[in-house]
Amino acid sequence: MQLPHDRGDSLPLGVDLRPFLSFLLAIFSLTLLSTAALAHAVAEGDKGYIQEISGINILPFIYLGAKHMVTGYDHILFLFGVIFFLYRLKDIGLYVTLFAVGHSTTMLLGVYFNIGINSYIIDAIIGLSVVYKALDNMGAYQRWFGWQPNTKAATLIFGFCHGFGLSSKIIDYNIAPDGLLPNLLAFNVGVEIGQLLALSAILIVMGYWRRTDSFWRHAYSANTVMMTLGFVLIGYQLTGYFVS
Repeated sequence: MQLPHDRGDSLPLGVDLRPFLSFLLAIFSLTLLSTAALAHAVAEGDKGYIQEISGINILPFIYLGAKHMVTGYDHILFLFGVIFFLYRLKDIGLYVTLFAVGHSTTMLLGVYFNIGINSYIIDAIIGLSVVYKALDNMGAYQRWFGWQPNTKAATLIFGFCHGFGLSSKIIDYNIAPDGLLPNLLAFNVGVEIGQLLALSAILIVMGYWRRTDSFWRHAYSANTVMMTLGFVLIGYQLTGYFVS
């Protein structure tokens, strides 16, 4: 796989940000109106359900996992950045698999062994993953440091972080130990289903966009918006941490 900065190219500077301003303002407003640690929060009804049930509940946990992934905009932003310059299905499959292995591992182990991380801190790190990927897509590391980080390793490592974000929130809800492992596995299957649904939607949109002349004109702008949203997530979570 060759990204633009792998070939020595760089994204065009000075492109028009206006096509993305409405998107940025919408996400920014959503973030400001969110409750604490929304990036991995579970709806109140789902939270009560998780706390009340016990025993093996495969289908409900598959549903909850899929719902979380589809509505988890931090996951979607990172996936959007990861596949932004990936054209071949083989490359997309490799990177999405690395991300899935990462977040599945830490989500399952974190909950099973009760390894929790402060939700504000881990969600701020997840926001950092979005910033990192946007800068990577913009070729910033080569321009600044003359060095390109290993994109596969970064995807796996940040996948671990995303998984800890989810496990920390599940731990907070005191899921019943009866049927814990089957329910966690079902939840993870749901997460992967949700990831495939979100990825499919992104690929359809990207497929149409890449066929137009505006893709390269606005590629830098899109990643600038993604970077900004990542910083918004970081600032929001750190503010929540210090205020709480």
